[in-house]
Amino acid sequence: MVSRVRTVAFQGIEAVPVDVQVMVAPGKVGMHIVGLGDKAVAESRERVQAALHASGLSMPSKKVTVNLAPADLPKEGSHYDLPIALGLMAALGAVPGDALSGYVVLGELSLDGTIAAVSGALPAAMAANAEGKGLICPAASGPEAAWAGSEIDILAPRSLIAIANHFRGTQVLSRPEASIHAPASDLPDLADIKGQESAKRALEVAAAGGHNLMMVGPPGSGKSMLAQRLPSILPPLAPKELLEVSMIASVAGELAGGRLTDRRPFRAPHHSASMAAMVGGGLRVRPGEVSLAHNGVLFLDEFPEFSPQTLDALRQPLETGECMIARANHRVTYPARIQLIAAMNPCRCGMAGEPGYRCARGPRCQSDYQARISGPLLDRIDLRIEVPAVSASDLIRPGAAEKSAAVAARVATARAIQRDRFERVGVSASLTNAHCATALIEEIAKPDAAGLSLLHDASEKLGFSARTYHRVLKVARTLADLDGNETVGRIHLAEAISYRMTGERLSQAAA
Repeated sequence: MVSRVRTVAFQGIEAVPVDVQVMVAPGKVGMHIVGLGDKAVAESRERVQAALHASGLSMPSKKVTVNLAPADLPKEGSHYDLPIALGLMAALGAVPGDALSGYVVLGELSLDGTIAAVSGALPAAMAANAEGKGLICPAASGPEAAWAGSEIDILAPRSLIAIANHFRGTQVLSRPEASIHAPASDLPDLADIKGQESAKRALEVAAAGGHNLMMVGPPGSGKSMLAQRLPSILPPLAPKELLEVSMIASVAGELAGGRLTDRRPFRAPHHSASMAAMVGGGLRVRPGEVSLAHNGVLFLDEFPEFSPQTLDALRQPLETGECMIARANHRVTYPARIQLIAAMNPCRCGMAGEPGYRCARGPRCQSDYQARISGPLLDRIDLRIEVPAVSASDLIRPGAAEKSAAVAARVATARAIQRDRFERVGVSASLTNAHCATALIEEIAKPDAAGLSLLHDASEKLGFSARTYHRVLKVARTLADLDGNETVGRIHLAEAISYRMTGERLSQAAA
């Protein structure tokens, strides 16, 4: 007799159906697991046997064969423990096999028969719902899985005995409730920053349009402080964005207690991060920092200190909004629509261009340091600003600076204008100006006559590439949205072009 239990394998954030087939037949006593499983799957044999023994069930004195079908699909992770155990219990008659046919099952077993949390419960619940099935998952993963929909049947037992009692009718498992983190109330506020009004303005523009931003300035000028306060002015995640972000976090095992939050991700990896850590990869092809920052912010402090190969690996995600990781036996795609915020010193000494300071190495120090950033990557950064050192007069100036709440209100208004505009033209309302298609931005950001003349002259003098031309239009469209203007004017284009000037000076210094 063969019992069958449905589970899933993860490819990116997609849950692929897997059939766990268990057969108990005469032969040499033992348990064999086949179906291209990794080391964690092979070790399931010991965990399942110990858990069954702790639950009062003994292994049959027969040959037990477990097949994970399709057999040519790689199986990774410990979430196959529970479906293997339930399949074996169904083959032994401890649970009714027909009752399991309506569920997708995943969970890791402890040696005492309890069920430990696993990553990927939310994508598994989504896949089960698409098949019209319910989900059996660990109790710790139940609140996460409950976000897949109120109509899906979810069982979240704490042990093998609990799920067996549920199917026998001696114990009823209640459906877990979806949980959410309380709104963050302790975010750093822009009012903490003294001076730096031009940098605050650029931060507001970046937040309103989802634009990439690079800040160049000496140590202690407030670059990291500004970046850390960006989440306080960004709007909360929309429901669709929340689901995408949560599915990535679920696969990565980063949903604490299964609770979701509408706060946009903010990732700040150290500059020693490898390429696999940044864009994803490794033995099990896990999402990298770029994907974990999807629909949020990726902050790279000490920008040139990252390896050039790691930085150039960001070029494709910044352009396409996804990370495609190719391996010899399979290919995985993770969403990666991010807002890049970079901070750097002007040179290795950190003080190039500051009054009263002269670098011992001269201009070579600045050019060598800035040459670590490639031109194609720099071309994908919309806003480039200089953040000068804060003066003593700024620090002792009386009066409080503008709070994040006031800036966030203006950003929310600009985002609402963008959302309505994109809905009218029939594209995704979750887009921002920064991620708008080039053909569409030429239509919705068409400048007036004076602005067109300025853009033509600047393009000729500064040698704009096609990408730079369209990115200037996107920034100008955001500036017009902040002003509440339907037409992109000369003043908006002038400010948008000014945000490219720091980058042009960087390119000349690195030449």
